[in-house]
Amino acid sequence: MILGSPWPDAMSALLTIHDLAVSFANPGGARIQAVDGVSLSLHARRTLAVVGESGSGKSVTALAAMGLLPPSARIDGGSILLHARDAAADSTPPTEIVGLPLSRLRQIRGRDIAMIFQEPMTSLNPVFTIGEQLTETIQLHRRASAKEARTLAAESLREVGIDDPARRLDQYPHEFSGGMRQRVMIAMALIGKPRILLADEPTTALDVTIQAQVLDLLAGLKDSRGLAIMLITHDLGLVQRRADTVAVMYAGRVVELAPAADLFARPMHPYTRCLLKCRPHAGSFGQRLATVRELMDDPREFQPIDGRVAWWPHREQRAEVSMHPVAESHTVAVWQ
Repeated sequence: MILGSPWPDAMSALLTIHDLAVSFANPGGARIQAVDGVSLSLHARRTLAVVGESGSGKSVTALAAMGLLPPSARIDGGSILLHARDAAADSTPPTEIVGLPLSRLRQIRGRDIAMIFQEPMTSLNPVFTIGEQLTETIQLHRRASAKEARTLAAESLREVGIDDPARRLDQYPHEFSGGMRQRVMIAMALIGKPRILLADEPTTALDVTIQAQVLDLLAGLKDSRGLAIMLITHDLGLVQRRADTVAVMYAGRVVELAPAADLFARPMHPYTRCLLKCRPHAGSFGQRLATVRELMDDPREFQPIDGRVAWWPHREQRAEVSMHPVAESHTVAVWQ
């Protein structure tokens, strides 16, 4: 459980994940814990970056928030609360996504919360035109005629910077570049006017120039639409430039949560420091970079944090883990 919020006004949250636990069944019948007590909040006009190694639970957390976990997954505990569009003025209680019927989840997806996946070519159907896929999404969420849906689809392409959108609607995904396909995926995710956008490695398959264009596009839409964005990525340089708040995950847990500037200036958890040390830099040319395992095996990394020991599953085991506040809006996972 996170003690304290990374934002002064916790009531402004659009999505609150609290003590979420998710496990997967393996062929032997035992369950593997993929997410273990994650607590996060998403707020309007803010980007929360979630970083960590592959398998740390980043994407599983996002899929749980969308209600898109595979059949082998099970939510073992916690809650995911979707708050009213204007929580300060609306007395409507938040919607609990965990356990929500599929029919209700389908209403929420696209209208309240949307997701951009890592590889746009696998997310777009190659046998349908871009227009067919966009208009289908529009008609799922709005009462619109075929003509109105096509007009809205063209407007959505124009909003994400695609020229000549009326002509582009009749083209197929293979006729678009990787960056253009990713823009289409953004248009498709945002066409239902959601408040929350989960972006899972949205720029991994793109070159640096196109990455910057896509991220600039998301930043502009975040401000103009008041979006809350969860950005899942391995790119710490991108996080440093683009995120407001950073959650560092390992083995299904958040090990550190802090404003981006504070986290990069004063990383407190050993794993966060190790991730930062593993990054290549201008002076590292020709030198071997240390691995996370090598750095985490160094006992000097585990100096006490306010008299507490940083949580790390490979060093010692205690009964309880908590997020300990080390500064305003800055918390670190420690053994109790």
